[in-house]
Amino acid sequence: MKHDIIEGGGLSYAPCRYGMSRIFFRGPKRDLDSPYLAFLGGTETFGKFIDRPFPALVEKELRRTCVNFGCVNGGVDAFVNDPTIMAACHDADVTVVQVMGANYLSNRFYSVHPRRNDRFLRASTVLQAIYNEVDFSEFTFTRHMLGALYDRSPDRFDIVVSELRAAWSARMRNMLGQIGKRTILLWFSREELTDQPWQEREKPLSADPLFITKSMVDGLSDLVMNTVIARPSDIALSQGTTGMYFPTMQAKAAADMLSVNSHIEASAKLIPKIKEGLTVSDKI
Repeated sequence: MKHDIIEGGGLSYAPCRYGMSRIFFRGPKRDLDSPYLAFLGGTETFGKFIDRPFPALVEKELRRTCVNFGCVNGGVDAFVNDPTIMAACHDADVTVVQVMGANYLSNRFYSVHPRRNDRFLRASTVLQAIYNEVDFSEFTFTRHMLGALYDRSPDRFDIVVSELRAAWSARMRNMLGQIGKRTILLWFSREELTDQPWQEREKPLSADPLFITKSMVDGLSDLVMNTVIARPSDIALSQGTTGMYFPTMQAKAAADMLSVNSHIEASAKLIPKIKEGLTVSDKI
C-alpha cells in the first residue's frame, strides 16, 4: 500500500478499493449496484491536491453518482488488465476516459510498474541492444529514462517513440473495447491536441500526455461516443496553486498540476456531452 499513499496537506482522499482491484482510488467508496457515471484516468482525474476535481463537479451539477477511478501516475496499463475496473466501467451509464500518456505503459522496449505506471522496472534486450552504452539500472522513472535516451541519440529515439505510440493505440483499443461505446474520451491538458511533431514543442519531454497526437486520438473515434477537448484557458492556468491543498514540501509538484479553475472548465465542457451520452444510453 505504500505506493498508494498520497499526501494532500490536510485534504482527505478517503482511499478505497473496489472488488478484487489492487488499486486504491479516491473515495468515498461508491455503491456500484446503483446507476453511476465512471471516470477513468490518471493524476488529473484523481484530483491530486484538489478538493473537488472534475468528477466531483460533474456529480454536483448532474446529481448523479460519479465514481472516480483516477489513479495517480496511472496510465492505460493500470486499468486494461484489471477485470474489476473494466467491468465497473462497462456497467456505468457513461464512462469518461482521460487520455493518458504513451510513456506510462509496458512495451517491447521496457516494463513499468503495474499500478504506478510512471515507475520504470526494466529495459528489454531489444532496447539494451539499441542503446548498448546506457546503464538502465540508473533509472527509476520512465520520463527520466526517456529523456536520457533522447539526449544520447535523437535518431535512435524515434524508434522508441514509434513503439510507444503503437503500443498505446493497441492498448487503448483493447481497453475501450472492454468498456463499450458509452464512452467519452477526455483530453485534459495544457498541451494542444495536434499532429505537430513532438520534438518541436516547447519542453517536449515534459508534455503530458506524452507522445499523443490528434491522429492517434481520432483513430479511436469508432470506439467512443465523443471526444471532449478541455485545454485550460490562460486565466485558469494563471491561477496556479490557488485553492489547492498540499504540504509545503510538495509545492513544486502542486505547481505542475492543473489548477482548480482548470477542473471547473473541464467539468463545464464535459457536462453537455455526458447529458447527450445519457440520452443515447437510455436508448440502448
